[in-house]
Amino acid sequence: MTIQQDSRSGAVPRSLRGTVLAAGLFSIAGNMLMLTGPLFMLQVYDRILPSGSIPTLAVLFALVCFLCVLFGLFDGLRGQLFSRIGFGLDQQLGTTVHRQWINGHLDADSAGKADVNDLKSVRQFLAGGGPPAFFDLPWVAIYLAVIFALHSHLGLLATIGVGLAVSLTAVQEFMTHRSAKSAGRAEREEAAHVQRAAEAVDALAAMGMVGNIVHAWQKLRQTALAHVQSVVSVGQILGSASKAVRLLVQSGMLALGALLAIEQEISAGTLIAASILAGRAMAPVDQVIANWRGFIRARIAAGRLKEALQGVSDSPAPLTLPRPAGTVSARGVVKLAPLPDGTGPSSTRPLLQGIDFDLSPGDGLGMIGPSGSGKSCLARILVGLWVPERGSIRLDGAPLAAWDRDRLGQYLGYLPQNVQLFPGTVGQNIARFEPDATSEDIIEAARLAGVHDIILSLPKGYETPIGNATAPLSGGQAQRIALARAVYRMPSLVVLDEPNAHLDADGEGALADCITALRRAGSTVVVIAHRPRAVAALNKMLILNEGRQVRFGDKDDVLPAPNSNIHVVSAVQ
Repeated sequence: MTIQQDSRSGAVPRSLRGTVLAAGLFSIAGNMLMLTGPLFMLQVYDRILPSGSIPTLAVLFALVCFLCVLFGLFDGLRGQLFSRIGFGLDQQLGTTVHRQWINGHLDADSAGKADVNDLKSVRQFLAGGGPPAFFDLPWVAIYLAVIFALHSHLGLLATIGVGLAVSLTAVQEFMTHRSAKSAGRAEREEAAHVQRAAEAVDALAAMGMVGNIVHAWQKLRQTALAHVQSVVSVGQILGSASKAVRLLVQSGMLALGALLAIEQEISAGTLIAASILAGRAMAPVDQVIANWRGFIRARIAAGRLKEALQGVSDSPAPLTLPRPAGTVSARGVVKLAPLPDGTGPSSTRPLLQGIDFDLSPGDGLGMIGPSGSGKSCLARILVGLWVPERGSIRLDGAPLAAWDRDRLGQYLGYLPQNVQLFPGTVGQNIARFEPDATSEDIIEAARLAGVHDIILSLPKGYETPIGNATAPLSGGQAQRIALARAVYRMPSLVVLDEPNAHLDADGEGALADCITALRRAGSTVVVIAHRPRAVAALNKMLILNEGRQVRFGDKDDVLPAPNSNIHVVSAVQ
């Protein structure tokens, strides 16, 4: 199951097309105004100097001043528009991209994931100097046409210079395309390595693994830097070559123009104007080369975003179903292990197969079995995080895919093995960061989880801030706050994956009281447990082994009698 999108379009939003059009119009106006300098130079040399007319010079200079101010205004507005395009794109697609990024991590067999960093790369490129250069490229032909109008020989020389610069750009694309893709892939692997190291920093430090992990990171970093350096080196070499070509062409234009002026085929003003126009014709090409690396990164990022968001608009919004009572049914559930490369599910190694059971509102199901038997996998399927390859999980008769993800999440409680709290206050974490959460609901959830008194003992109570990890909470405190989050607003279905892993005797007692209260209120509770006390408040049991359902039924029928030679611990292990 995937989280529904706020935006239904994976393409560039239509609302930004007007801004792009305005930026294009300002580009046209700005490039037309760029002709001011050459034309003024032409008038000075060919009209004002021979006539010695100071009034004409004053009028023309005043006009040039006005046009230069206008050019500065248009160029500044164009830059602002491109910046707003990037900002608007981020604003309109950011939520969708973030949701798709989460969706990509929900499915173990998901191959492509949207990444907010890709959207950041596109935004930064749009706000930089790259887009204006690309918008100016069509004007290269116009400037060359003007030079041809001045003299065909000058136009031919300028065209050769521009052709050489464009050829350098094509060579740069050919030489850096593969390295740029490899660099992007290596940088993403390095970032993932850093993120995983940050999440396990305590274990790394305790077991003396910091040096080894840093060494492994260094190898990834060196690989990424090697690809990046390859792209940068080629860009620097070809960028320098482009500058050299530009200087050579401008000098050649002066030399050729001087020769034509000596032969009286052109005037001195035409010589100066043609030289300036040649430099202007090559400027966009130079700018494109200078921004080529950013363009490559943005293009690769945009391609990944397009692939990740493709088909988002084709997914119809699920119907709004009423609050479920908590009836759960599993029929023939089969979940296959993902392939090592993450491109899809394996066809040979099932994580779960043949899972069938029914739960009514108020039932409490205990799932037991050895490690690797599929308990956590089934828990993720029950709350819609994973989708089985065959079979179905139904809630109140409806498949989980029929529910709106966000709306269904309000009626589900889930406590995973690895507790993750988010930067914010304790109260915000319990309330699932709902903007309209009430103090009464937060405190009720905390009391239900038996953590209210513990929270009051914190420095700022419910307003105590939580950092990027769970500091200043202990492992047991973090787990009990996560339990309060799971039971917030009394969900219809609550799934707890080893909820007593970090709890002491008092915590286990509070957990049992919480499960009892949930069941009395009509919630269906599923608990994965390795300790007998955790199943005391439950009435049904499911035993799994190697992904298969061994037994399901009432607890007294499934578990051995207390006075027998087989105990619950043995059944669990």
